[in-house]
Amino acid sequence: MSKEALYCTFYVGEQFYGMPVNDVQEVLQAQPLTRAPLAPPAVAGLMNLRGQIVTAVDVRRVMRMAVGASQEDSMNVVIRHDNSEVSLLVDRIGDVMTVDEEKVEQPPETLKGVAREFIRGIFPREDGLLLLIDVHRMLNDDACLRATAGSEQ
Repeated sequence: MSKEALYCTFYVGEQFYGMPVNDVQEVLQAQPLTRAPLAPPAVAGLMNLRGQIVTAVDVRRVMRMAVGASQEDSMNVVIRHDNSEVSLLVDRIGDVMTVDEEKVEQPPETLKGVAREFIRGIFPREDGLLLLIDVHRMLNDDACLRATAGSEQ
């Protein structure tokens, strides 16, 4: 019997990512952001979520992708991380997918750089690959937030 799990999927550029549905608190349209002085470049700003201040992290910058869609067009995937909320800015939201955990493969050796550090597995699909991202590892890695220095807009 296969072990299945539900994943919330999203796109950053042309890459198709997924994270466990249990990690996701909510998904929101673009929200106004206030720039945080002296914050690492991957921190896009702060947003007000029903009276609570939430840090917005630009996944595009963390993955060292070229700046693409404006942050005004970004979707917010709000997750619980270390007893607080964090918003991940992504280009667009996909669907909730069922993933057979037994079919998840290890990232290939050819996958290099920061992406390899945060991709915990790859799920093959008929129309491409779903990259399973470990968002907690990404957010706990101080280097990931600093690594984007010099990529200012």
